[in-house]
Amino acid sequence: MICQMCFNEKMIKNNREIIKVKNVSKTYKLYKSERQRLLSVFKRNGGYIKKNAINDISFSVEKGESVAIFGRNGAGKSTLLKLITGVTYPTSGVIRVNGRVSAMLELTAGFNAEMTGRNNIYFRGELLGATREEIRNAEKDIIEFASLGDYIDQPVRTYSSGMKARLGFAVNVNIKPEILIVDEALSVGDEKFRRKCNDKINELVSDGATFLFVTHSTASARKFCKRGIVLKNGKIVCDDEIDKAVDYYATMINNEK
Repeated sequence: MICQMCFNEKMIKNNREIIKVKNVSKTYKLYKSERQRLLSVFKRNGGYIKKNAINDISFSVEKGESVAIFGRNGAGKSTLLKLITGVTYPTSGVIRVNGRVSAMLELTAGFNAEMTGRNNIYFRGELLGATREEIRNAEKDIIEFASLGDYIDQPVRTYSSGMKARLGFAVNVNIKPEILIVDEALSVGDEKFRRKCNDKINELVSDGATFLFVTHSTASARKFCKRGIVLKNGKIVCDDEIDKAVDYYATMINNEK
């Protein structure tokens, strides 16, 4: 297994580095009630408990790498992705991201319910950092990928959650992201649409996109990723090539039963 300190020193010197996480921690304050939360505004300690969701972790990702992130529920996987995407900020440490990020954390978020699906393509695309011209060039591919038919020109409030997820996925993967981040989103839609999603992910990775994939499925991880990171209690306990990381994760799960 790669020594974490040596691994980070190697990446610091590598100009292909696209994501860097250095000594990052994220601490949440957990309150027993809303009353205690309100009292904390006036008191130095309002009766909260500190919970370290991420605890002093460091790693780097090179441009074009595909990395799976494993861990039991509560290990810190989703928190880590939110930190990398800027949804939340670290309590301490530094995160550096160099490239356009397309994050599939909540596929149905980021839509205006009163706007049509077509208009939401532009709305969501701009939120992801794409220019109007880039979105216009991708519009046909997005509509074809989402396969919503005439509903594309109907208000999103008329969509089912599955339809919104399909449109969200279609926008995210067709604006040519440099960094694609997926949190168990590949289960969206029916079997045919899932195969289409899988093929698109493979295409993006083959074209050189950097891919971070949070999953419990070791089979999916092996399919898409060449490297794996295992989290436990907010710390990295393994960072290695995918087969070794999968074996480590499986052994860890079995030992915890």
